Amino acid sequence: MVSSPPKEFLSYKKLITITLRIICPPITMSLTVAAKKTAIKDFVRNAKDTGSPEVQVAIMTARIKDITSHLETHPKDIHSRRGLLLLVGKRRRLLNYLKRKDEKLYTTTIEKLDLRK
Repeated sequence: MVSSPPKEFLSYKKLITITLRIICPPITMSLTVAAKKTAIKDFVRNAKDTGSPEVQVAIMTARIKDITSHLETHPKDIHSRRGLLLLVGKRRRLLNYLKRKDEKLYTTTIEKLDLRK
């Protein structure tokens, strides 16, 4: 019969886990609040605008740049690469929608974000 580990071992293991979380915080692939606000500020229509197509494209562009820089250092990260491709496709669809609805806004958005087309 297997006995349970002594209590000292469990507290030691918990101490190591807590120490590792302090030393090595988890890596997140999402944008920080400051980066998101920076991406939004040039495209807002009003103070609480986060859903207009040009704002969404700006946020997606910031995320795409972030993931691209991640993939330069981690070229074998296939899951992030797939997420990047999905995000690029979603941005492309939003840009197509914007082009259909308002051609002038589409061209200014592309120029501000320095996207090719």
